[in-house]
Amino acid sequence: MSAPDRLSSGTVSSVNPLSDTIVVADDSMTILAMTSSRLERAGYDIVTATRGDDALRLVQETRPRLVLLDVEMPGLDGVEVAQHIRADESLAGVFIVLLTSLSEESHVARGMAAGANAYLTKPFSPQDLQTQVEALIGAP
Repeated sequence: MSAPDRLSSGTVSSVNPLSDTIVVADDSMTILAMTSSRLERAGYDIVTATRGDDALRLVQETRPRLVLLDVEMPGLDGVEVAQHIRADESLAGVFIVLLTSLSEESHVARGMAAGANAYLTKPFSPQDLQTQVEALIGAP
């Protein structure tokens, strides 16, 4: 590989792989703790946010394999965060799961149109969450 194709750190500039991290964003500390602890016990690396704008920043910084987003959060809502992720070509491989108590068909359609890969309605079981995560990115 020629010198212009490498950054000063020696990494290839055109390759910026996703990390094995999962970003979990929810303004409910109960849901945040439940989802994070379940996935950490299963072996996943987790970072958390309680606001949509913080979640987006974490996604841009950590480049996770998967993002769990509450739809109703302060800052940006989960659908808006999903739209920002999908607008960033460098994050094209990130899986997005929306978590919400909004179960009407129009809410689900809005979330899926924003680029979500899955939509879990609260309340959900920790096992259902883990099964969905494993279906998208595999077991750690």
